[in-house]
Amino acid sequence: MTFNELNLSAPVLRAVAQAGYESPSPIQAAAIPPVLAGRDLMGCAQTGTGKTAAFALPMLDRLTASAPRKKGAIRALILTPTRELALQIGESFEAYGKYLTLRSTVIFGGVGQAPQVAALKKGVDILIACPGRLNDLVGQGLLDLSNIEIFVLDEADRMLDMGFVHDVKKVIAKLPRQRQNLMFSATMPKEIEQLAAGILHDPAFVKVDPVSSTVDRIQQSLYFVEKGNKKFLLPWLIKNLRPEVVNALVFSRTKHGADKIAKDLTKQGIPAAAIHGNKSQTARQRALTNFKDHTTRVLIATDIAARGIDVDHLTHVINYELPNVPETYVHRIGRTGRAGREGVAFSFCDAEEVPLLKDIQKLIGKEVPVAGGHMYETKEVKAAVAEKKEAIKQESKRRNMFGSKRDGSYWRNKKRAANSSK
Repeated sequence: MTFNELNLSAPVLRAVAQAGYESPSPIQAAAIPPVLAGRDLMGCAQTGTGKTAAFALPMLDRLTASAPRKKGAIRALILTPTRELALQIGESFEAYGKYLTLRSTVIFGGVGQAPQVAALKKGVDILIACPGRLNDLVGQGLLDLSNIEIFVLDEADRMLDMGFVHDVKKVIAKLPRQRQNLMFSATMPKEIEQLAAGILHDPAFVKVDPVSSTVDRIQQSLYFVEKGNKKFLLPWLIKNLRPEVVNALVFSRTKHGADKIAKDLTKQGIPAAAIHGNKSQTARQRALTNFKDHTTRVLIATDIAARGIDVDHLTHVINYELPNVPETYVHRIGRTGRAGREGVAFSFCDAEEVPLLKDIQKLIGKEVPVAGGHMYETKEVKAAVAEKKEAIKQESKRRNMFGSKRDGSYWRNKKRAANSSK
């Protein structure tokens, strides 16, 4: 399939071609036709599947094809959880809409509101916003959402994780009843299903890119290493790996950890910067810009700060620490190997992280290959990992020794064991 087959307008197709897109991703092919037709949509897709274009392209066409309800009114609202993601979506709308007359702007907290208010006063068709700053401006009477024609709730599961659901509901209460609604989420827990039921009307449902397919195109490897040696192994790998680590996104569980990793790498002569919630918006943007233009070779981020970071040709993703939630592993490594390209991801694992590794491998349906023989792979860490694996194995056996609770065998076997011991 090509983009020409999706009935998009000539100006949008021209912009898409200039952006280097050759054919639509699965979510784009599935989502664009119902959105163009004016239907509500529920899209369930992982990070890196091309969902921004899946809603942006048909939105631009629909807004261009119809007259605004009120002159100068904001016509479309995209609500997103983080500043980085908001800025990324804003860049996408500028790129896809470069041959159209529609105007877009981005608003978020953490910076002064005056420039954002000034941009709004000039007239905006499409508003990309984070919920906190949006509600602030609405409360001050500086924003009117009563003429919204299309509403997009992006990264709904992340909104839930970050505690923004109340803010989202406040925004929705300000919107007109008659509107088109598009909602996207990587996962569909019960809370998201309930939220969707209250927003969407007879939606088209699009679900693509199961977890296994996300990771199949990415070359993964695992390094067992003592916790204290991770800071030595990381620069050694960056300097010695072949093919070369051109640029790398390193994940840390904590803000303090991200800062320390960046400091350690810089001492080793590797240009690095950290990005997390305690950094000012200016510092975060500077770090991201430097990373994109290769002034900075390594960007260290927490999971929340990394949401929305989209770097072309990212060669490596590195898990300095394994995530507590196995789905997060897929989100992380999915940032490399995009647009059909191969990517490389490697992870550090100390003895205490072995249970997290087990959960990840269970989710992706395969074992991550172990990269043995590196200079920090000590006998002690091998022994500790083996001991931890055996403990997990024995615990699993103990739990399952009486069989399954689902089919009733558990209780029958437990009763027999109790009777035989008398």
